[in-house]
Amino acid sequence: MGDHDTAGTGHPADGGLTCLVTGATGYIGGRLVPELLDAGHRVRCLVRTPSRLRDHPWAARVEIVQGDVTDAESVARAMDGVDVAYYLVHALGTGRGFEDTDRDAAHVVGEQARRAGVGRIVYLGGLTPGAVPERELSPHLRSRAEVGRVLLASGVPTAVLRAAVIIGSGSASFEMLRHLTERLPVMVTPRWVHTRIQPIAVRDVLRLLVGCARLPREVNRTFDIGGPDVLTYLDMMRRYAAVAGLHRRLIVPVPVLTPGLSSHWVGLVTPVPASLARPLTESLRHEVVCRENDIRRYVPSPPGHPVGFDRAVALALQRIRDAQVTTRWSSASVPGAPSDPLPTDPDWAGGSLYTDVRRRDAGVPPEVLWEVIEGIGGENGWYSFPLAWAVRGRLDRLVGGVGLRRGRRDARRLRVGDSLDFWRVEEIERGRLLRLRAEMRLPGLAWLEMVVDGDVHEPARYWQRALFHPRGLLGHLYWWSVSPLHAVVFGGMARNIVRAAERLAPRQDGHGTTASTEPVTAEDFRTGSRHPPGRS
Repeated sequence: MGDHDTAGTGHPADGGLTCLVTGATGYIGGRLVPELLDAGHRVRCLVRTPSRLRDHPWAARVEIVQGDVTDAESVARAMDGVDVAYYLVHALGTGRGFEDTDRDAAHVVGEQARRAGVGRIVYLGGLTPGAVPERELSPHLRSRAEVGRVLLASGVPTAVLRAAVIIGSGSASFEMLRHLTERLPVMVTPRWVHTRIQPIAVRDVLRLLVGCARLPREVNRTFDIGGPDVLTYLDMMRRYAAVAGLHRRLIVPVPVLTPGLSSHWVGLVTPVPASLARPLTESLRHEVVCRENDIRRYVPSPPGHPVGFDRAVALALQRIRDAQVTTRWSSASVPGAPSDPLPTDPDWAGGSLYTDVRRRDAGVPPEVLWEVIEGIGGENGWYSFPLAWAVRGRLDRLVGGVGLRRGRRDARRLRVGDSLDFWRVEEIERGRLLRLRAEMRLPGLAWLEMVVDGDVHEPARYWQRALFHPRGLLGHLYWWSVSPLHAVVFGGMARNIVRAAERLAPRQDGHGTTASTEPVTAEDFRTGSRHPPGRS
């Protein structure tokens, strides 16, 4: 391990290890990083988009390497001088070739870790049923198992932790359980509700991941990890209802719901889109119960651990109530969603770029207007034509998109990378700019920008810009078909955001300002007297 070795122990002299975390923008990775830091380790993150980590409270304490697990060159850079590499990524739902992508990425990471002299790989996979042939498993579980085998055969000592349902605020499994139970007092459910499952609390997953950094070098194997309770999904829903103080749920299983129909049913009822619900529901067809608990020999359980199901649910619900959800299932990019950043060339290098630009003066200080902007979405809505937004969200769900149900991670604060209904925060300059990138299903790429212009000594001006880059003829037809609604949707949004800000604070003068919300040109937005500062 290069200059990190001391006296053949494999540990740096100061006692801390250098840990590489892949998947740091995801649900588990985003929570593991601070746990490793608190344990005294140094952390390096390999991410495709470094700006996604910028607003995390621990960002200044880690080293960030830009790259991708499928790119050997960037992985080699990230592995240099590393003691422990955490592999927390997968290509779930990225298309029919996701198993090939997972396999190739695992080979790249294993090979580069071996070449760099990394002392250990730690991988979080899925718990598989023992009596079921691998060919009968869901593609999701089959791929997870294969990745584990590739890493175990890499020549680097590897610990593969295999978990079933993870219970924690913001996890996809927990959100699915929570919304199914809360929204449906009477449920007609698939037969997989009778499948036995051994769930595990997210805090136990993190505790074990951190503990695996210190495993002896000779350990190269899988470990089943789970909580103390073995329950059916039916039991989990009923016990969730009891912990949450809900009336007892009436649940009627039926045998006719296929995995495909089940995923669409889950997608309609919960925030989890069908593209992610399908692998989750397919994984519930077979019993997933730990066959051993050998991990405790190496990572002993402190008092109170492992956490039981009821306690894990109570802790997760308390986190949600206290707005302390640090990461969510949607922290990772949604499979199939566009990820192209807004181009610096506003003319898109000669291509088509439709814009709808609006402005409005506000009789409030800039910080008051910003408070409304940063609080948009989720329970606060989008300040215009709620029916139109609701219909657009439902249509998106019907075609497998994320819809409007993802809400917000935090009711008051946003950070780069946050999901926000069917948008994702692409850029935020606190107090001035919020740029959202659309993740709904569209025949093109779309963004929505909101800008505050002004300083503390004068009333603010609000600028709003919607941009759409069409993909093919269908994209052009889409823009022109919805453009008649823009005056209602985007014009109403500009007007109502300003009105909401004016309700928050008294006007600075006796008369205020009431500029109109008529569209202005993209050139007006970029240049001239009406150009917001810093935009080009």
